[in-house]
Amino acid sequence: MKAASELSVKIFADGADLKGISNLSRNPVIKGFTTNPTLMRKAGIQDYRGFAREVLGIIGERPVSFEVFSDDFAEMERQAMEIASWGPNVYVKIPVTNTRREFAGELIRSLARTGVQVNITALLTNEQVRAVLECLSPQTRSCVSVFAGRVADTGRDPVPLMAEAVQLLKANSKAELIWASPRELLNIFHADAVGCHIITVTHDILNKLPLVGKDLAEYSLDTVKMFYQDARSAGFQIETTR
Repeated sequence: MKAASELSVKIFADGADLKGISNLSRNPVIKGFTTNPTLMRKAGIQDYRGFAREVLGIIGERPVSFEVFSDDFAEMERQAMEIASWGPNVYVKIPVTNTRREFAGELIRSLARTGVQVNITALLTNEQVRAVLECLSPQTRSCVSVFAGRVADTGRDPVPLMAEAVQLLKANSKAELIWASPRELLNIFHADAVGCHIITVTHDILNKLPLVGKDLAEYSLDTVKMFYQDARSAGFQIETTR
């Protein structure tokens, strides 16, 4: 089994906890960062711009994605231009549609033509991947985020879908495919095996990286010890009733 540092897929930390971002920024395995409004809300973030500035001060020159949060394409564009101005390593996350299922194609095309690095998010089908690719610029770096974890949540195997998406993105050398919303550490190896460029991983899953390659017999013993110690700590007893 390869170590995480030997994988071709780039691991991006996905979260909004500033302490966690700071800790992960010191890990050379982490090549970039992403966040979204849901993660920010859970972390109690209220000042969007202030949070972004803090993140940029922590991570240095590594790429980072911040998302627009309007449902109106004109307002999305205004927000996108502002976010893009925050740094040369900033990517602007644009949802593939708004809440009315209206495709964001014209917005994507406009931003890409003006040189904004976009990260098109919330894709779950390769039909969406094809439509987005038609709007991206071959001169501007971009990301296409396919939520493989959400595909898996529906009982479908995301691996063939992601393998096909890798092939589709070969049409644009400036576009990178993101395996988004992984559900377990093993998904990092799935993403690497199919040739995915990037995988975004939440902090809780990244905390499991030291387990990669761990001896399974030792892991079994650790599990037995955990059950034993927790039972003792809880003070469990079973009295004889006869």
